[in-house]
Order: sequence, then C-alpha cells, then structure tokens
Amino acid sequence: MSESDVVVWTPKTFLKWSDFKAESNPAAFEDSHSVIKYRFTWTISSEKINDQIMFLIENIHLSVEFFSNLSWFRISQNTENLLKHEQGHFDLSELVKRENICNLHDIFYGKHFPTRGQNEDQQKQFAKEDSGRMIAKEVEKLEIILDKRREEYDVQTEFGQNTKKQSEYDLIFEKLR
Repeated sequence: MSESDVVVWTPKTFLKWSDFKAESNPAAFEDSHSVIKYRFTWTISSEKINDQIMFLIENIHLSVEFFSNLSWFRISQNTENLLKHEQGHFDLSELVKRENICNLHDIFYGKHFPTRGQNEDQQKQFAKEDSGRMIAKEVEKLEIILDKRREEYDVQTEFGQNTKKQSEYDLIFEKLR
C-alpha cells in the first residue's frame, strides 16, 4: 500500500467519504467498515554485560492508521452521522492507544533483554528482530482490547443510530484534539 492509502490519526485528521476506497460488501450487515491498525517504530541499544550482549528497547512510537483501500461504505448510506460514527472508530483507536501506551513503556523501558547469536554482530541483528517480535506481541494484545472497545462502541451507539449515546462518545473524542 502506498502512503496515500493510509490515513494517520492526528488531532487535525478527520475522515472523508473519499478516504473509503474499497468496494462495499453487499453481504455485510453494517453500512460501513473501517480498517484501523496500530503501527509501531522503536529503537534499540545494546550493552555487553558479562560477555553477553543485552539489548534495551527505547523510543517506542505507536501510531493509529486507517487503511483506505480496505475500508468501505454503502453509497446509499453516506450520511454525515455515519461518517461521524466512523470517525469515532478512528478516534477510539487513538484513545485506546493513549490509555495503554504507558503499559507498553513499562513492559520494555529500562530493562535489559538477552539475545541470541554466535557472535556480537549476530546478537545485535537478532536483538532488532527479537525486540520487534516482543513489541508486536504486546501491540496484538492492544488490538484485541481495541476490537472489544469498538464492538462496545457499535452496540452502545447502535452503529451511530443512537444519537444521544453517539453524542456522549463525541464529547469524549473531542478531548483528544
């Protein structure tokens, strides 16, 4: 996917119907579908402790990304209320990220992790690979939390049809900006 196929959440980012580029699914119950994932970057440093290379994970950055080529809506249902509901999914993803980023940092920051490899160069290479896997495993847990929260959001707002409940969520999301 190219950069133009991904919309990254920022306080000033608001989805438009033109961001939903996939064909609608006639068999789906819902009138729209947003594919939103977390992407992470990080750095590592290494130290030699007792003849063993140990690595430290630093600078974890987590971003929320909306995938345009996988997201869709029914043209007959492209109302402002539905778009606002889909924006809510995007905003909820950012909210869940903010609520959990400290946990992610607590798991990794300031800790030494052993690595594998026959020599120092291999150990440094494996440190990058292993640290990525470790972070990915935690991000997968975060995406499970997000999936559950998105489901609750859809049920509580009745997919945006319950305007009172949708407005309550909208007030929460406004605080992210």
